[in-house]
Amino acid sequence: MEQNKPLQRVIVVDFGAQYGQLIARRVRDLKVYSEIVPFDVDCAELEADPPAAIILSGGPASVYAEGAPALNPRFLELGVPVLGFCYGMQAMAVALGGTVPQTDIGEYGPAELSRCTGGEKSAFLGDTPATQTVWMSHRDSVGSVPDGFVATASTPTTPIASMEDAARQLYATQFHPEVHHTTYGSQMLQHFLFDIAKLTPNWTMSSIIDDTTAAVRAQVGDSRVILGLSGGVDSSVVAALLAHAIGKRVTCVFVNHGLLRKNEPEEVEEVFTRQFDVDFVHVHAEERYATALAGVTDPEQKRRIIGSEFWRVFFEEAQKLDGVRFLAQGTIYPDVIESGSAKASKSAATIKSHHNLIPFPEGVHFELIEPLRNLFKDEVRALGTALGLPSHIVHRQPFPGPGLAVRIIGDVTAEKLEMLRNADAIVREEIDAYNVSLFEQTGDHASERSVWQYFAVLPDIRSVGVMGDERTYAHPIILRAVESRDAMTADWARLPYELLARISTRIVAEVEGVNRVVYDITSKPPGTIEWE
Repeated sequence: MEQNKPLQRVIVVDFGAQYGQLIARRVRDLKVYSEIVPFDVDCAELEADPPAAIILSGGPASVYAEGAPALNPRFLELGVPVLGFCYGMQAMAVALGGTVPQTDIGEYGPAELSRCTGGEKSAFLGDTPATQTVWMSHRDSVGSVPDGFVATASTPTTPIASMEDAARQLYATQFHPEVHHTTYGSQMLQHFLFDIAKLTPNWTMSSIIDDTTAAVRAQVGDSRVILGLSGGVDSSVVAALLAHAIGKRVTCVFVNHGLLRKNEPEEVEEVFTRQFDVDFVHVHAEERYATALAGVTDPEQKRRIIGSEFWRVFFEEAQKLDGVRFLAQGTIYPDVIESGSAKASKSAATIKSHHNLIPFPEGVHFELIEPLRNLFKDEVRALGTALGLPSHIVHRQPFPGPGLAVRIIGDVTAEKLEMLRNADAIVREEIDAYNVSLFEQTGDHASERSVWQYFAVLPDIRSVGVMGDERTYAHPIILRAVESRDAMTADWARLPYELLARISTRIVAEVEGVNRVVYDITSKPPGTIEWE
């Protein structure tokens, strides 16, 4: 929805940084709109539509490496404040005549930052302490500052840890203010955005709803929209937003493949028939999917069957409707970045390419509408809450598109689905209660001790057990629970023994066909969060 882009925006110039998205999110956390552009973006575009400020990201390369991304000096001549982090600082120095000598001494992790003479009045460092902890991740660093700059801070290893040219509104740090390990990083970003760039914190949920609603109405006009509603966070928020914007002119098609968790189909129907004024179509395709998946054991083949069958069912329903011009999708900003789109960094690897590749049947075509494409996941959840979606949908855990089919190792049968569905419900019920107790203790939904994702897996094996006075030969259930911030890495959750014992006891006692529970204590990497 580029026509809906806020007038006030900060661009993050991406040099392939592992923290690129994090920078944009930190700016948005401070209620200022930000977006990511590749380092080699056409500067003419920016000159025609200048941002309010620019942040240069870090990056994995050395400025001396062959093919290393270079900073176009025109970024520094737009007349707007510019802030560089790590590689961004080095690129700024090189572009303006400073030096970045090669060194064999790197600096990684926490470091003690102290202000230099000349840093006492730094607008960027502002009222943060003269000595503080920052987060470093670099080998090269600036050896001499460009003309007009002063060094404002140092660490024992890095003599020039920050520099600035206040007259030209150019600022740079060798450390990373965007990570939470930099104790006063948020305050520094506030100084840059509000004291230096003079921006207004107006990227609020109210403004997002108003602007996005207006953009949807302008794009759709009097036409109708169809949405494949899965019950997941993104599609549910799209449905709620479209209901708010155009009401009954959106048709939500919920394809029930019989592979969802316990009670989820009923919950989805309840929400979108009673709370929102949309045209809701519940397609019961359970038997159709069961037939298609019979005897299939390969997880990739399961995915292909489930994906292709979804579109067949969906378009069969779509062709029954009149006047539908648009197909809505739950594409969010990380999808846009990772798909290698024009707005994504060309220095980052392409990870996803599934969005916008809709297999339209011959003679059928819809225009796409993607009202969440400027939002990060946490913003999507906040939007859902503001629109009135219940917590169990807004804070729904990540769930694979093929559903329980890929959490069943081996072929998928009605018996196995029932077994896994019941075991998984117990896992979620018990760990939900555990997370609630942590919140009551800490008052923090994001407590580092809370569990981020948790579920049950049914492997394709059986083992001997004893129940009562009889030997059994039944299935184990694998419990998976991880702690993570972004799903890129994850560690297994150190659940209390009493919680594990309660889960195990309940599953074995309540789920027919299960006689054993085991706990997966593998991190990611080397493992993955899912088991497929």
